Amino acid sequence: METVASYFGSMVFNDEAMRERLPKDVYKALKQTIREGKDLDLNVANSVANAMKNWAIEKGATHFTHWFQPLTGMTAEKHDAFITPLDGGKVILDFSGKELIKGEPDASSFPSGGLRATFEARGYTAWDPTSYAFIKEDTLCIPTAFCSYSGEVLDKKTPLLRSMEAISEEAVKILSLFGKTDVKRVITTVGAEQEYFLIDADDYRKRKDLRLTGRTLFGARSPKGQEKDDHYFGALRTRVAEFMADLDKELWKLGIPAKTRHNEVAPCQHELAPVFSVSNVAVDHNQIMMELMKKIAPKHGLACLLHEKPFEGVNGSGKHNNWSISTDTGINLLEPGDNPKDNAQFLLFLSAVIKAVDEYQDLLRISVASAGNDHRLGANEAPPAIVSIFLGDELADILESIASGKSLSGRKKGKMTLGVHVLPDIPKDTTDRNRTSPMAFTGNKFEFRMPGSSFSMAGPNIGLNTMVAKALKEFYGVLKDADDFGKAVTELVASNYREHKRIVFNGNAYAPEWVEEAEERGLLNLQSSPDAFDQYTAPKNIALFGEFGIYNAKELESRCEIHHEEYSKTIHIEALTMLDIAVKRIIPAASKYASDLAAGINQMKAAINMVSPIADEDILRKVISLTNELYGSTNVLGEVISEAEKLSGSLQSHYYREEVLPKMEDVRRFADNLELIVAKDYWPLPTYSDMLFYV
Repeated sequence: METVASYFGSMVFNDEAMRERLPKDVYKALKQTIREGKDLDLNVANSVANAMKNWAIEKGATHFTHWFQPLTGMTAEKHDAFITPLDGGKVILDFSGKELIKGEPDASSFPSGGLRATFEARGYTAWDPTSYAFIKEDTLCIPTAFCSYSGEVLDKKTPLLRSMEAISEEAVKILSLFGKTDVKRVITTVGAEQEYFLIDADDYRKRKDLRLTGRTLFGARSPKGQEKDDHYFGALRTRVAEFMADLDKELWKLGIPAKTRHNEVAPCQHELAPVFSVSNVAVDHNQIMMELMKKIAPKHGLACLLHEKPFEGVNGSGKHNNWSISTDTGINLLEPGDNPKDNAQFLLFLSAVIKAVDEYQDLLRISVASAGNDHRLGANEAPPAIVSIFLGDELADILESIASGKSLSGRKKGKMTLGVHVLPDIPKDTTDRNRTSPMAFTGNKFEFRMPGSSFSMAGPNIGLNTMVAKALKEFYGVLKDADDFGKAVTELVASNYREHKRIVFNGNAYAPEWVEEAEERGLLNLQSSPDAFDQYTAPKNIALFGEFGIYNAKELESRCEIHHEEYSKTIHIEALTMLDIAVKRIIPAASKYASDLAAGINQMKAAINMVSPIADEDILRKVISLTNELYGSTNVLGEVISEAEKLSGSLQSHYYREEVLPKMEDVRRFADNLELIVAKDYWPLPTYSDMLFYV
């Protein structure tokens, strides 16, 4: 019988495959490159390329591609066959070190935010040896970075790798002060919990809004939604379970440690969580995961929705970014231990995160900003747009006591006794979980809960790594020449908490009172994505990314422009799709129903002794009135779309947010009210009841 262990990682050119197929000196040189970030010798690259090609061909691969992550948020690939023509009409299968290390995709058709003119086409991909190559279908995929001919970064992987190096360098310096001179590298790890919806593929095909925009632009609430919480952790439906089984198997073949799967709160919503991996590998894995979800779902007659809010009135989908820092010697730097108050190293790294999040709230908000996520943030299934940190009472009390100079008796983890003799006592964690917090400390890691389900996890982790690196660098400057290191650490932790404790909030972040309190604390409340994007190129942010070589000012400005443009394009497509459906499908359907209803009423009136039902006449009046209002609202929407098209950049994205979206809401309101009274046989779209409770 085939076991998971027998095929896990079978389609990955991983360490085991390299050790088996590479000469010892080549393997050693490659591992040194990966471990220390040294340049790769071309002879070594040729040897690796040949071994990789032979391995891939044995697995059935015929092509190779440099697999990269442009600023679209998705992945990109251009496939080349291994064949090299020979005289006589024959071919050999070849793959050189140069082809492994470098590729040249067209860079003109990817977002660049003005970094590249359309006629300037040359771009380069460069192999990332820290992320294993893998086979997808019949193609060897080589994870790579992507840049322009003139050297500007055009992808999400390169700045992520840079940010990982930055935080490692600063953390190693701090650890040396604690006597940890054996630590050569510090690694950030990520576990991305992926939420998604599954609906019937036939319903998906009938919904033009879902196909073109990823979300339902129309749809009255179902009589039953998620009110009873009966879906969450419920038994998996057969089709869903079969889909999940196929997905797990394909992920495991690619070495992706998919671990936990379950139903989520909303009907038809589910979650898949992997085991933690090194940040850049985890980001790669999540991109593959999303792609496979989309590909495997149709095999089961399903469609996978990754939009942040595909259905109005029920929970949307996020992607929780579980982030931690560990040394190459195996120490989790965010592990409090049994007595966190006596763990100076932990408290210092915890303080660095608090400082970083407080000083760069805007960057975290920007990293999760999109048109789709705006529908989700602040709703009851997601944190608000206000960034804050949850520490739990114990850690907050410890930091407060250090900051105030008051003593605090050490607490130890307690146990919960369940009152039934056959049930064991359960060790009690030092903190509860706060699902309303954007950035919650959950034992030995931070759970950043704001990213949307369709997001690349590169952006949030670039920001986190870089801002924490900055805090650690400043801490090192304070501590490196301290006469009494222990005392200096205590004073630094105390002063840092006094200065930045406004960012710590252990209460209910959904409560309306929190908005007022956050304003009093001086925290940012960037409610919309355009508001957030405007903060991207603030001088402090340009200085931060420039200091660590993550982005130069030009690259940062280009990303700001791309974000504004992407937001505007998204709303523009949604608005045009809404007009198309309303004018060509909903209004004709409602008019047909009204016409048939009127004909029926007239027939009854014409019959001998027949009186028209009051209900029919009342419904007819409502249908006609709502249809007229719907038609009028579409005309207004068309007018504001035309105005929006005349603008560009930040002005355009703000106009779409402030003028176009409200007009879209008007159109939807009239259409959804029509759905509630038009007979089902006439309604042209699958309803929420059809989609959410059919699978």
